[in-house]
Amino acid sequence: MKSNYCSNLISNKGVNKVTKLKSLLLSLALVFSQLSFANENNYVFGWTQLNNPDLMIPTGGTSTGPDVDLDKTPNPLWEQIQDEDLNKFEKDRLAILAMQGEHKVNFDFMETMGFVENYTPQKPYQSWGTEFVIAIEDENDFISLQHIMVMFFEQDDGTISDPIVVKHWRQDWKYQDKYISEFVGNDTWDKKNLTWSQRKGTWSQAVYQVDDSPRYEGYGEWKHFLNSSTWISNETKRPLPRREATIRDDYEIVIGTNIHTLTPNGWVHEQNNNKATLDNKVIAKEIGLARYQRIENFDWSAGQSYWDKTSVFWKKVRDVWSESIEKSKTIKVNSDVDGKILFSRLFGLANDYKGGNLESIGKIETIIDEHIDET
Repeated sequence: MKSNYCSNLISNKGVNKVTKLKSLLLSLALVFSQLSFANENNYVFGWTQLNNPDLMIPTGGTSTGPDVDLDKTPNPLWEQIQDEDLNKFEKDRLAILAMQGEHKVNFDFMETMGFVENYTPQKPYQSWGTEFVIAIEDENDFISLQHIMVMFFEQDDGTISDPIVVKHWRQDWKYQDKYISEFVGNDTWDKKNLTWSQRKGTWSQAVYQVDDSPRYEGYGEWKHFLNSSTWISNETKRPLPRREATIRDDYEIVIGTNIHTLTPNGWVHEQNNNKATLDNKVIAKEIGLARYQRIENFDWSAGQSYWDKTSVFWKKVRDVWSESIEKSKTIKVNSDVDGKILFSRLFGLANDYKGGNLESIGKIETIIDEHIDET
């Protein structure tokens, strides 16, 4: 009896100690939770050790738009990829084509590390957009996806603005590409040949600016799982992002990795970037996330009308750029020549073409030639 009594007593004391420990841990968790989120300016992965709440307030787009309806049905192309009878190349193609569709996009960027003494990080950046993505070319081992932005804004009086349409960026995917255009700084891209071992089984992704001039290009292999597909690039070099090109002079090139991952209701573009100088000094590290969420019941008619009326024009623009890149080992793009801005000139011509001035298409090659140096 004594033995049983002591055993039970020890057991009960142990239980009490465990219970008290759990209660203590729970209390501590609640305290730290309240401390962490007591300041409404706090930001995930924020530089809280700097004790500067202002750094936690994101910059970026301050505009708002109408509410959108999320499309909660799985993307049919995402479902098709799960067919076990498909070979890898077929799944690769479906994964790229699955990035088509109508989306609400959220952009988030944040510096996570600084590598110079007393570095002060930039504020986090947040923005948003609504855009549709369409395949403008699909030739088995080559797919070109065009992004068209259609934005409605909530105005001061509560009304919704007329739509604003922008031909946004473009992404070209090429299977087992023989070369890529690599950014080397100073608005210059070099042609880089890929060996068979580098390109075997891979897809290159070439990203172009709104005026179809080059931005960056990388290559990597698609990986397919039961319900997920992901593409990871090689280490890729590119110019400063537009959000920092006019406000930063402490770095000259972005060296990073791009990851594209499909979800049932859209896709996500992750970036892991080093901001560096051309002599290989890293200033800061940044993570980025662009989340493309499929939406429905949105009025895309203005964007569709614009593309219907200007797609021939922009096809000619792409052809001129492609010919220049193809024949050159190095190409330098001068976006500003004597105060004339390349993208403004091309978009102005596109509007002329849209308005019925079909002869404007004949000026494309002359304008682009004025803004590039080739060797």
